[in-house]
Amino acid sequence: MLKSEDEIPEKTRRPFKQMKKKVAICQGIGMARKLGWTVAMGKEDMQCSLGAAPFGFFKNIDYYNEGNLAHGMFTASKEAGKREEDLVDRFEHGLYSHILVSPLMKTQFEPDLIMMYGNPAQIMRLIQGALYNEGGAVNSSSMGRLGCAAIITVIKKNECRYLVPGNGDRVFGMTQDWEMSFLVPYPKIEILVDGLQKTHRAGVRYPITSFFNFQATFPPSYQEQMKIWEQEGEL
Repeated sequence: MLKSEDEIPEKTRRPFKQMKKKVAICQGIGMARKLGWTVAMGKEDMQCSLGAAPFGFFKNIDYYNEGNLAHGMFTASKEAGKREEDLVDRFEHGLYSHILVSPLMKTQFEPDLIMMYGNPAQIMRLIQGALYNEGGAVNSSSMGRLGCAAIITVIKKNECRYLVPGNGDRVFGMTQDWEMSFLVPYPKIEILVDGLQKTHRAGVRYPITSFFNFQATFPPSYQEQMKIWEQEGEL
């Protein structure tokens, strides 16, 4: 998260300035994932008001707080929508000017967090790695929408989160049906890596190891064949 435009690195993509398109935050993250771009998104780039609101790019207004953005599409009433919006962490209005995303191998700045996508088994390994040294549990909270706001939660609480990506992430960020995401605050990345290494050495691995030390049960006709061989002295 950047506090001024002056912090934006050189050779960073600016959606509205360069592409003449406004975007969703999840869309910009998808550009980094799928195209390998470093992307900075600020107020002028925001097309998705749902995501822009909690990031503090615009002032907080009653229309959002009342649940209007959820009502009719995701919730049966504005009251139900409000109960969802009330759970979303937010940055103070004007605290940050831009969100900057970049593929990890190209990142030339110290990030606030690292966001990883994978299948459920891979996310499980990240959870195990994150907990190895400290114990406890990694929390998840998902409404099937507004998944980008998990970034805010991770930064403010300085703790890992795993997530079922929301509808926007799948439509505009090109996240696939089989993918989940895992977010780790940058100050805790070494704890995560250490935990992954040590749980791997302990035998907790990905790809998941298979257990073969058992005797299977087969259909009765298969078993009858074995009995005949046994009766004939073959066994």
